[in-house]
Amino acid sequence: MLTWLESTKLAVWLTESPSVWAFATVLTLHTAGMAVLVGASWVLDMRLLGVNRRVPLSAYRWVFPVVAIGLLVNVVTGVMLFMKSATKWGTAAPFLVKMLLVIASVAVLVPLRSHVRRNDADTEVSGNLRLLAIASILAWTGAVTAGRLLAYLVP
Repeated sequence: MLTWLESTKLAVWLTESPSVWAFATVLTLHTAGMAVLVGASWVLDMRLLGVNRRVPLSAYRWVFPVVAIGLLVNVVTGVMLFMKSATKWGTAAPFLVKMLLVIASVAVLVPLRSHVRRNDADTEVSGNLRLLAIASILAWTGAVTAGRLLAYLVP
């Protein structure tokens, strides 16, 4: 199946096209989507850890639609990038670690979203929410690092 993915017209175009609209653009969109996704997540995480605590949590509801947009961009571009190198990345430890950390990061956002949507007042942030914020920061940092290491550890 991995070999088939690499042989699709889209994967061949990404691999062989000299056009800026091929690999370079997809990689740039993936990077921009990651910046939006991880950046917005970190903004919320930092608030939960006490930065700018005078601003009510309800003011951070904007984070979730922004995260959804970043995640959508990264899923689409990530699938395209994976198709280009499916036989190498499909079994590479850094890629598998990256995917596990992305899943963990998104899973951490679910209870955070529930809490932020539920609270209109400037409520005290519980220790559990702080731990989730720390887990989010660590998971996103690990996912980004593992993704970057693909370029160096997978020939």
